[in-house]
Amino acid sequence: MPHNLWIGRPGSLREIDQAAKSWDRSADLGVTEFRSLSGRATVVYAPSSVRRLKLSWESLDQATAAYLDRLVRRVDGNGPLAVLDPVVVNLLTADQSAGRALSPVAAGADPARPGQWYPVNGLLVESVNVPGAYAFQAAVATATVSWKHPNWAGLPVVPGMAVTFALPTAFPAATSVAQVKFLNSAGNDLGSGALSQPGRTVNGAVPAGAVYAVPFGTPGAVGNHALAGACFTVGGDWASEEQPGEGYPAMAVIGYSDTPAAKLPYRNISIDLLEAASTAG
Repeated sequence: MPHNLWIGRPGSLREIDQAAKSWDRSADLGVTEFRSLSGRATVVYAPSSVRRLKLSWESLDQATAAYLDRLVRRVDGNGPLAVLDPVVVNLLTADQSAGRALSPVAAGADPARPGQWYPVNGLLVESVNVPGAYAFQAAVATATVSWKHPNWAGLPVVPGMAVTFALPTAFPAATSVAQVKFLNSAGNDLGSGALSQPGRTVNGAVPAGAVYAVPFGTPGAVGNHALAGACFTVGGDWASEEQPGEGYPAMAVIGYSDTPAAKLPYRNISIDLLEAASTAG
């Protein structure tokens, strides 16, 4: 389902409903090529690429232009921005939706607890046959696992927004329960408005006061349940295991221009954003 761009800090996301004149979302591949005098080539590349977004608008309304100007000048804070790219359907990371943990385990961390999931009354176990593929090991039927965001307490959302979450395909539809819990700006559970539905899929609206959404799943059956196939969507997109995860990255502004349009008070705005693990200043 078509929907618009959202941008801002968690808790104050704003929808940009005017279509951008130009929109480039090509990733920064981090590839460097070296060529010897003999003509042989060596390519060095980063372990993973980072997202870039380049957007520009013509005759943007004054209120939206002023909002973007405050963001890029960091008037209200210095942290990274949340950007809901309307092209992305599954907001879980690629590894989360594939049930894989390809990143090296941090020093001192539990190797059976990759950072993209949090097990409750259960364990994460790596496949013997497929290195890097993980399953949730439920010792009791009430064991639960949640999907973590790499930067924030959860996936940034806006009250009233439609959300849908589908559990991994290996979770049994007959016994599973899919849930989405909501947190406030401090990362505390709201205690109300949580979505819960028997089966592999749950959908509903984000309640008032919610800043973050955290998906949960209970397989309802003892055993190992592969984590591949999970999907979290917003804005009316239906969650499906056929949608690969593209993530919901934190981004920083690295380029900006603001030119008054021919007809005031409209403004021509362009903004360049880069995926960032953190920002400092």
